[in-house]
Amino acid sequence: QVQLVESGGGLVQAGGSLRLSCVASGSIFSINTMGWYRQAPGKQRELVETISSGGSTNYADSVKGRFTISGDNAKNTVYLQMNSLKPEDTAVYFCNANGHRGFSYVRFDSWGKGTLVTVSS
Repeated sequence: QVQLVESGGGLVQAGGSLRLSCVASGSIFSINTMGWYRQAPGKQRELVETISSGGSTNYADSVKGRFTISGDNAKNTVYLQMNSLKPEDTAVYFCNANGHRGFSYVRFDSWGKGTLVTVSS
């Protein structure tokens, strides 16, 4: 089983910054992609930004130029630096990782429990 633990959420004023972290642990052989999704009240979960083990990124247009994802493959950790935050960025941010488990090489696709980001106007 692969567990993901997020940290770094909180309350910030519009224009401010936050940095989210997510660590994957458990029986991991390899991770293909890690990333962040968010879900605002009353809305569906949506992509924020992901990064592959090779460093390729995929992001939502709404965060372009404001959010930056980075990863540490050796630590199975992904970060999301969020700058110029807006009230519409308020949501629960979920970490996601997919790859293959150790020993069995069975594929996994795991989610964290989420961390709340609140941006006040």
